[in-house]
Amino acid sequence: MLFNMRSFVSIAKLTGTRKQLLRQFWYGSPAQMNVHLKGQDLLTLQNYTADELKYLLWMASDLKQRIKYKGEYLPLMQGKSLAMIFEKRSTRTRLSAETEICSGLAAPSLLHGLRVLSSMTNAILARVYKHNDLDLMAKESTIPIINGLSDLYHPLQILADYLTLQEHYGGLKGLTITWIGDGNNVLHSIMTSAAKLGMHLRIATPKGFEPDQGITKITEQYSEEYGTKLLLTTDPLEAADSANVLVTDTWISMGQEEEKKERLKAFQGYQITMQIAKSAASNWTFLHCLPRKPEEVHDEVFYSPQSLVFQEAENRKWTIMAVMVSLLTDYSPQLQKPAF
Repeated sequence: MLFNMRSFVSIAKLTGTRKQLLRQFWYGSPAQMNVHLKGQDLLTLQNYTADELKYLLWMASDLKQRIKYKGEYLPLMQGKSLAMIFEKRSTRTRLSAETEICSGLAAPSLLHGLRVLSSMTNAILARVYKHNDLDLMAKESTIPIINGLSDLYHPLQILADYLTLQEHYGGLKGLTITWIGDGNNVLHSIMTSAAKLGMHLRIATPKGFEPDQGITKITEQYSEEYGTKLLLTTDPLEAADSANVLVTDTWISMGQEEEKKERLKAFQGYQITMQIAKSAASNWTFLHCLPRKPEEVHDEVFYSPQSLVFQEAENRKWTIMAVMVSLLTDYSPQLQKPAF
């Protein structure tokens, strides 16, 4: 059952004063883009169009520039409440979304809990074991549901990855992303979105640890539709050939601890090293959603100048903020749209 004692539910109340609300700067007419996300759910990036993905990244860039670099006060979430449900532990997602914990809540059933939360809050961010639970929540809830991570997808992480790459390369179209590791939820979110932004994808997984077959079929369709290249292999060196971005993740996800010995054996040779990086493009970079274990990526890569992992971690804050602002408010980005 989704709502039980293992679930941590908190209400994050975004507060401020009326006086502070007036401390805003006027930028003239808001920039226009034919995208309207208010009231929608974010369960998977598969449900979002190319323009909608670009809009979320534009929103994140706008908020980061105005708040972090320009020092502006933007009380866009004034008076809004976010319910957060964690069946799985979380650091970056929770810290990025949470401002102040006001109370805890446990509900006896999913349906009852959703009715309570829908009446008390403006959105629900949930980190769950089964993606089907999110689908049920979206069906029964009257407020937006945001996927904080499920067994199938991790959309918030990939939005942060894309923002990081956009900032580093100045655009996303034409980049080649290489994934070396487990065919997991993080990879699935890349697979259902990369082609929409014009990025090529090369995937290396051990035999028996490939991505979901249904998601693979969707990715093949996207690759054909958007004119991008897709490679699936068991050879990390083949996958890394001419890659701009090398990406990996944990080999042992939460709930897979009993498979540790089997997985460590199966993933031998899949550590991202400088030897593998030599096959990549000269401007290669490295991403990892953290926490990282040494067997997944060598220190020489993880702490290299090409590693963007800490910028990537920070950008979780801005992309989650962008999602919440887009789903809950009428605010539109005021700064120039970045190149994608």
